[in-house]
Amino acid sequence: MVHDVTPTGIVVQKYGGSSVADAEKIKLVAQRISRTKAAGKKVVVVVSAMGKTTNQLIEKAKSVSASPSRRELDMLLTCGERESMALLSMACTEAGLEAISFTGSQAGILTNDRHSGARIVEVRPFRVEDELDRGKVVIVAGFQGVSYKREITTLGRGGSDTTAVALAGALRADYCEICSDVDGVYTADPRVVDAAQLLHSISHDEMLELAAQGAKVLHDASVEFARRAASPSTRAPPTRTAAARASTSPPSASARWPRSPGRAR
Repeated sequence: MVHDVTPTGIVVQKYGGSSVADAEKIKLVAQRISRTKAAGKKVVVVVSAMGKTTNQLIEKAKSVSASPSRRELDMLLTCGERESMALLSMACTEAGLEAISFTGSQAGILTNDRHSGARIVEVRPFRVEDELDRGKVVIVAGFQGVSYKREITTLGRGGSDTTAVALAGALRADYCEICSDVDGVYTADPRVVDAAQLLHSISHDEMLELAAQGAKVLHDASVEFARRAASPSTRAPPTRTAAARASTSPPSASARWPRSPGRAR
């Protein structure tokens, strides 16, 4: 039996590094957020680090230590998402929106105590909910959380996808959009294979298999979160995952996960 869930009006959007790579792209993202807000939605945005920031921070760590500790790497790498969340919040303010940025810990992302690959064990988005009720756009740093030991942790490569889907589930969001610089899920990387075709629908299991095999569309843990959210036994909100273009032109959503088990559209 599939349970009916009352729409909350909450939308979660995730923007990757290429979408927030520089100031102009951040301004474009702010414009898209503004349009979503104007449509009457409560908007939560999860961001990755700008462009190649994470790789640059890793290079800096290795320039001073041949084998940096995982704890200190987590302390360093989370700076990238904090930079992009603050800049996007500023851009949203300039676009006429009320916005506030939160780190993963401030947003209530609780993890186990593993560094450089932690697992989310619980999401307590109380501060996010409070700011949404005040009419603000909430910008959350992806890829990071805090352990039960109050240590800063990271979720591993692609962890911002997982942050977004986990928040969408905890907030009972109407849908979650994973925004990138391609139009959606393809049979192959369209930037490499000319004959790659856009898939108009794909099941959670099929997407999970693609992610596990290295497809760079969605993080495999985020797909697993989405699949659980779509199960009728969880009473979770309808979760829609969308790939969107947010580089030099306004994005357009194309891939969506429905509430009940089945195929993404």
